[in-house]
Amino acid sequence: MAHLTERRPENADGDLYVDRSCIDCDTCRWMAPAIFSRDRAQSIVYHQPQTESERLSAMQALLACPTASIGTVDKPTDIKIAQASFPILVAENVYHCGYHAENSFGAASYLIQRSEGNILVDSPRFTPPLVKRIEAMGGVRYLYLTHRDDVADHQKFHDHFGCDRILHTDEITRGTESVELRLTGLEPIQLDPELLIIPVPGHTKGHTVLLYQNRFLFTGDHLAWSAKQNHLVGFREACWYSWDELKKSMEKLSHYSFEWVLPGHGRRFHADEKTMHQEMLKCLSWMGLDARTGEWD
Repeated sequence: MAHLTERRPENADGDLYVDRSCIDCDTCRWMAPAIFSRDRAQSIVYHQPQTESERLSAMQALLACPTASIGTVDKPTDIKIAQASFPILVAENVYHCGYHAENSFGAASYLIQRSEGNILVDSPRFTPPLVKRIEAMGGVRYLYLTHRDDVADHQKFHDHFGCDRILHTDEITRGTESVELRLTGLEPIQLDPELLIIPVPGHTKGHTVLLYQNRFLFTGDHLAWSAKQNHLVGFREACWYSWDELKKSMEKLSHYSFEWVLPGHGRRFHADEKTMHQEMLKCLSWMGLDARTGEWD
């Protein structure tokens, strides 16, 4: 939990604060941009919540913080309201789980609620309030893991819900040897008519992304919106396998249609198909693809 004695002096005066244990994962800043900002490679409260909606988003960010670096001077009386708000609706039947895990460096996870069985995309913390909410929403049929970095409490979710975990064989490491469904190769895998898994080696060798209904693309650490660059980007500074392979994977991905980019790290992005395609071309250009020749720099 956050400690008042470690409160960063850069915080705005008031009840809510960030302490020095912040790991700069960006979670609170994209969840509650009206409240949190960045100062000296850590988050701060730059605006104390003034309305009920601001307070709720601040409390949601507090619960989602992977290192419990956000605190309040006074014991919050509305924490149960914030707990009950998770998973948070993104659009239609897609939800943000919150409760980010420190060992995934604060990566976001998502829940797709379906009559055929719910899908958990990457693993949040196994936290009782979230688990009870997911139980009420129908449990978990599949736990799809984009890559090795964001598996967090996958074993606990499997043990509790009896879900089948999905991970590419090139991502199997110590702690994931028991996953039920191992993907292989570089060809797309049609999990069912609505779900397509697309291998995108680059960030890691066996990284995959999940395309749902040709609308929602769950991208892990492959693709995200950059607030700094103001366009979609690949993870150049966090590319553990091959930047050249990541570029090839990104070019392949640009031929698919989707309207949402839902990453583990970085910011979400939503646009119509035409605009999304244009943004993907910007991303490719930023990565070094010459649109005239189709050649990489």
